[in-house]
Amino acid sequence: MKRILLFTLFLNLFFFSESVFSGWNQKPNVNIYGFVDIYYVYDFNKPATDYRQPFFYNHNRHNEFNLNLGLISLQLEHPKYRANLSIQTGTYANDNYAAESGVLKNIYEAVVGISLDNENNLWLDAGIMCSHIGFESAVSINNLTLTRSLIAENSPYYLTGAKLTFQPNDKCEIAAIVCNGWQRIQRVQGNSLLSFGTQVKYNPTEQFSLNWSTFIGTDDPDSTRRMRFFNNFYGIFNFSEDISLITGFDVGIQQRTKSSSQYNVWLGPILIAQYSLNQNWKTAFRAEYYKDKTGIIIPTGTENGFETTSFSVNCDYFPVPNLALRIEGRWLISRDKIFETENEFSDQNFFIATSISININE
Repeated sequence: MKRILLFTLFLNLFFFSESVFSGWNQKPNVNIYGFVDIYYVYDFNKPATDYRQPFFYNHNRHNEFNLNLGLISLQLEHPKYRANLSIQTGTYANDNYAAESGVLKNIYEAVVGISLDNENNLWLDAGIMCSHIGFESAVSINNLTLTRSLIAENSPYYLTGAKLTFQPNDKCEIAAIVCNGWQRIQRVQGNSLLSFGTQVKYNPTEQFSLNWSTFIGTDDPDSTRRMRFFNNFYGIFNFSEDISLITGFDVGIQQRTKSSSQYNVWLGPILIAQYSLNQNWKTAFRAEYYKDKTGIIIPTGTENGFETTSFSVNCDYFPVPNLALRIEGRWLISRDKIFETENEFSDQNFFIATSISININE
């Protein structure tokens, strides 16, 4: 009887493995992708240095032409596995990866993924990967606005760890993430605790999608560990070929001290509307608010912390789909005087940003 059971189990495992790993001999496709974003920003506050604001990580130089992001990627695609190695340079990499050492700040993405089921609905990816949080990326040509929103700039662009993604149908996707921390390649020195995240995407139609992403972890060493809990919600609505709308809301809490039952809060709602005049011209309007009174994410040292409202309008010209010439005017209004000027600080900041960017595909 035992032999029959073992033989049956062996047959099941054999046919399961044959089913799961069928198609592995298919030749993978290798693609080369590149992106270049050259920009010029004039800040009417005229800060004393070329570095504009400590809470911006994109297009953050004043009165100079510079490279925001230069990116080259080697992408491997296969029905059963995938990989992406992307190398970056530019002011975005210098600013946003300042905590990383050596050549690590030049890695935009280094990830390998493998399919875990026959239908390719369950994937495991591991490495340095783009964050599951937010609707904006560092690749500006893919965003409705030229500059990044306050919630995007102050939540993770990247994570390092493993991600398990399950797609039960073509309308829903669920993911679970374990990572080294809040936008970290290397874990914080002295921190022995890994961080976790989740993501739920729901796309009932091509015109409408919802997203809920979370983060649970800490950005402190064990000796001062404060737990952080973060939620990111957004919806994308394409009312027609010409009109698009994105609305989102971020809210996070963090323990005031280690093992404390009291928490500090930060939050930020946002609304972005885009109108396509024709296939070459687009314009977008953005309104947002960000409040971080205790300086969890954006420390200011002022009475009310970082409490800022921002409005922006941009005009974009796409002579071809992969090439963009963009200009944006942006106005920030804060409750306290936190914006640097030539001689002092102001409670307002206005700047004009311009950019020419291009996607380069093999």
